[in-house]
Order: sequence, then structure tokens, then C-alpha cells
Amino acid sequence: MPRPHHVVLVPGFFGFANLGDFAYFGHVRDFLAEMGPAVGLRGDVVVVQTIPTASLRVRAAKVAEAVARAADGDDGEVSIVGHSSGGLDARLFVTPDVSLPSPLDVERYARRVRSVVTVSAPHLGTPVAHLFNSLLGQQLLRLLSVLTMYAVRAGRLPIGAGLRIAHLFRRRRAGAHPGSVVEQLVDELLADFSSHRRHEIERFLSTLGKDQDLLGQITPGGMDVFNASTEDRPGVRYGCVVTRARPPGLRSFASSLKDPYAIATHALYVALYRIASGAPAREPRLTREQAAALRRAYGWRTDMRANDGMVPTLSQIWGDVICAAWADHLDVIGHFHRPTHVPPHFDWLSSGSGFDRPQFEQVWREVAAFLAAGAAAEAHG
Repeated sequence: MPRPHHVVLVPGFFGFANLGDFAYFGHVRDFLAEMGPAVGLRGDVVVVQTIPTASLRVRAAKVAEAVARAADGDDGEVSIVGHSSGGLDARLFVTPDVSLPSPLDVERYARRVRSVVTVSAPHLGTPVAHLFNSLLGQQLLRLLSVLTMYAVRAGRLPIGAGLRIAHLFRRRRAGAHPGSVVEQLVDELLADFSSHRRHEIERFLSTLGKDQDLLGQITPGGMDVFNASTEDRPGVRYGCVVTRARPPGLRSFASSLKDPYAIATHALYVALYRIASGAPAREPRLTREQAAALRRAYGWRTDMRANDGMVPTLSQIWGDVICAAWADHLDVIGHFHRPTHVPPHFDWLSSGSGFDRPQFEQVWREVAAFLAAGAAAEAHG
């Protein structure tokens, strides 16, 4: 019998959607668990319970603990799939002889890893990190946390809250300071949860505010230091899923007119897209194969202004380009508009990308094939 091959999913910066039954990776986990055995991934699919804004070392230690739990009971292999900053956690964990704040023998578990796939990850950093690395940014982070949980649970916002959030982000783009409006909106959204769940979320938000080291680390300058101090592990296959959203305009605005929630999150998307495209960053040196993959997906030229509403597209390249999709930062992990699917998909960042369930399945089919090829290569190696 072949050895088990476990898949560990690492949430990124928006991992606050993974609190309790708020499933960040729910659709991805279900899809890989269903189709994995058919391609040779006969093992568990587990999600790391991470600390969203903690330092990369702390988050990478959480990956080590998840790998230990998944693989300790057998001699199985492991593949890691990290979305957004979760991809950086994975890279750091498998760096040879890395020092992490964990009592585990990290190197022992890192040797079990066969493949690392990063999805929309900021390998060269993202200018959006500068926004959240401020007092105003910390307030907006609290609002985004609750907004995400509300959207994953209900699929839409109350009309009044949606319109006020849209107005808030329009003012933010104009340079106005929202003052206490953010906290008022947070309180209003929390009021719709049960007292037990509201207390759980408030405790989580308190934890979030105590450890925000990640925000400085994923700026373009911070990632220069990260890349200088990490290295790929020999024998591990590295691949990436790359995302690019269309620039906001009349088309994306028209797609948001379907309800107040979409209007609100489209305003958020416009603000984030402009920040992600507005600061210069070091352009990567692409291999011929990487450049060809981007040309096939996006046309002749992709520059550093292109992004997915959170991370510059060229910042996302690391290893083989498994798939390049027209999608925003959260579409690719299942947060797009398909409320009739069981379980439903809810789009909480209305970018007008047009990403849908067939495209989602195609992306994750290609990721599964990449992981399975790594497992097969090890079996025959």
C-alpha cells in the first residue's frame, strides 16, 4: 500500500475567517478531500489554526504543529498549501534548520514535506500592509474581521451597514479620517450575533490587537529581509497559483449594484486595489516558463501595478506557475458569488472578476495534480 499523503492548508492574513464555524478554507478542504484519493492524495486534509497577524515565525510554528498532528501517527508524506501570507509561513517552516518558537523537532517534520504550493502569496511584499500597520489600519482591520465573519455566515450585510461601509471607504480614498465610525460599525455588526458568539469574537479581536508583527513583515521592505534569510529545501517542489483582478471601473461597479453588501465591498475593493497598485516594488526576474504562463493567462505584459486587490500579481511568483487566474484575492479560495451552491459561496470582496465554480474547480484540480505528481516522484525516487 502507498504511504498516506496529507495536505495541510495554511490560512493567510484573512485567517480571522477561520474562527469556529467560519470556514476560511471550507470549499477548498471539501474539494481536495473529495477528489484527492482519485489522484493519489490518500491522506487527511487539515487546516492550520493560525494567528492571523502574528509574526511569520509564530505562524510557521503553528504549521509545524499541524504537520506533526497530521503525520505523527504514520509514515506519511505532507504537502503544504498556503494562501496569502500562509504561503510565507510554509516557506519559512521548510527552510532547512530554521529556528522557530516551538518545542517540536521542526527539522524532523520539515523533512516530511514533498511540495509547497503558495496561493496569491506576497513573496515580494504588498503595499497594502502599510495601510494596516497604523492606528487607522488597526481599526479597519477590526472592521474587516467582523465583516468577513458576517459575510461567511449570512452572505450579505444589513442595508444600512452596507451603505455606511461604502461611504466610509469612499471617504478613506479621499483622505478623510473615519474617527469613531469604524467602532460603531463593528458594534452594529456584532449585535447580530448570539451573545456567546459575540463574546468569542470580541475575545478573538482582543488577541488580534496584541500581536500584529506580521503587518510590518509583509511590506516590500520586510520581504526583502525575509527572502534573504530563507531558502528552498532541496527535494521539495515549489509551485504557485497566481491571481489578478481587473482594474476597478464601470464594469466592476455595475456588477456591484445587485445589493448593498456588494456596493459596500466594491468600495473596499477599489480602495485596496489602488493601494496595492500605487507603490513601486522590485520587479522579479521571471524564468522563461513563468513569463510564458503569465502571457497565456493575461496577455503580453503584466507589470507591478497589476494586482488581485491585495497583492501585486508579480509578487506572487515562486516556483512553477501551476495556474494563473483572473480572480481577486479571495475568489480563488472559494469566496465568490454562488449562493445556490451547496454549501453556498459568498463573495465578500465584490471585484467583478467573474470568477465562478467551474474556474474554482479547475484551479484546485491543477493544484491537486501538482501535489500528486510530487508524491509520485517521491514514490519512484
